[in-house]
Amino acid sequence: MSTSKNAAPRTSLPPLGQAGPAALVQRVAADLAHWLVILVRTPRARLPRLPLGGLIALAAVIAVIVASMFVLDIPASTWARHLPRGVVDFADQITDFGRSGWFLYPLGFILICLAAIMTPSLPPGAQRVLGALAARFGFLFTAIALPSLFSTIIKRIIGRARPYVGPHDDPFNYIPFVWRPEYASMPSGHATTAAAAAIAFGAIWPRLRAVMWFYALIIMLSRVVINVHHPSDVIAGAVVGVVGALLVRRWFAARRLVFSATDLRALPGPSWRRLRTVTRRLVGALPGAPLR
Repeated sequence: MSTSKNAAPRTSLPPLGQAGPAALVQRVAADLAHWLVILVRTPRARLPRLPLGGLIALAAVIAVIVASMFVLDIPASTWARHLPRGVVDFADQITDFGRSGWFLYPLGFILICLAAIMTPSLPPGAQRVLGALAARFGFLFTAIALPSLFSTIIKRIIGRARPYVGPHDDPFNYIPFVWRPEYASMPSGHATTAAAAAIAFGAIWPRLRAVMWFYALIIMLSRVVINVHHPSDVIAGAVVGVVGALLVRRWFAARRLVFSATDLRALPGPSWRRLRTVTRRLVGALPGAPLR
């Protein structure tokens, strides 16, 4: 995220190599607050309208979710219960990689590190490079965190029973507002996270789309295989993840961050040459760095 003249409180902080723990915490807090202000500012650009085809596709997927509850959910849970133990154990190991923490903890750490090293003592070019990185990692964090948070809340409001609840699977067993894990089946949080990550990473790096969607489909299948979600749950979770991440992309594009407001494509990021130059400068600013 780019620097701004409104970030005056940060100018009183010492350079990176001279900052003590208190000053470092102050800098991180100031930069994170500054970036948040940028995210909630009034949009600077008008975006293209939501495509009619996308709305039609969303309605079609919702119809598929409803149909799945009637014709697919029970056969799928019956199939999962008769799978070999080794297959289920393998899926149980894989499914853990659908947790949002696998993405949010590293992304959050990177953002904190960027906030710590963003200092007015750096030349403007270096600040722009770090700002561009902060915007991209901020988008990834937000595009995964918000849909995942929404899924976590809405599933407990809906209160759908998981396939293993009761003597037999009942896709229409609901206890709304119960806030119990066994009644938090729809939408699948793992599917939400995986789909949101696929959209977010693919939006910035299109070459990763195939890999990320393969990952997302594996996570979704694993949730059915270990019999903790119905197929309709993972489809609903994927819808929440896709729609949520796409809306976050529009939010960033409207503020001219990361994406073009014209076609929503990712804007060019810092080149490897610029990244290496900034990295060398930052390393040179650390205490004990050799003089050149």
